[in-house]
Formats: sequence, structure tokens, C-alpha cells
Amino acid sequence: MYEHLVVFKFNTSITPAKQQELLDQLLAFRGRIPGIADLSAGINVTEETDNIHGYTLGLRVTFEDQASLSAYGPHPVHQQFVKSLDGLLENVVVVDYPKV
Repeated sequence: MYEHLVVFKFNTSITPAKQQELLDQLLAFRGRIPGIADLSAGINVTEETDNIHGYTLGLRVTFEDQASLSAYGPHPVHQQFVKSLDGLLENVVVVDYPKV
């Protein structure tokens, strides 16, 4: 199993409705992209900081194996999502690691 973690920082032009639309797209990955064992995503509601860094949407995907993780990036559903981010992102952080 492999974990894929992503946090998104959007620019100021994004609306709450667009954030929700993107979240819905992420949640729809399950069942549409092979090799996903588990998936969760959500809009950041942390109270631990004042969210000064502005990361507002998080994604965690557990893949069955490294081959599934590798196939995820070029998958058409993922690529469609990436294209929908055009002009909206200020930054994104991605971390992949084997689940122990």
C-alpha cells in the first residue's frame, strides 16, 4: 500500500462554491481510478493555527501498490482534475510514501 497526500493552496479568486466543486471531483476518484483502496478529502477546518499558510483543501489516497500510484498521475480522470485547477492554484504540496 502507498499513501498519496496532497494539500492545495488556492489564489484569492477561488470561491467557496468552486472549492466544493473541486472537492466533489476528488471524492469521485474512488471507483473511477483503478488501484484506489481508500480515499478521503476535505476543506481545511483546523483551529490549530490561523491558517496563515492558506492551505484549504486536503486529499489522502491509499493505493493498493506502487504501480497503482504510478498509473494515477497520467490517468484521464486525474488529468481532467489537474486541468480544472488552471489559474486557481498558488501552491500545492504532494507527499507519497509506502504505508507501513
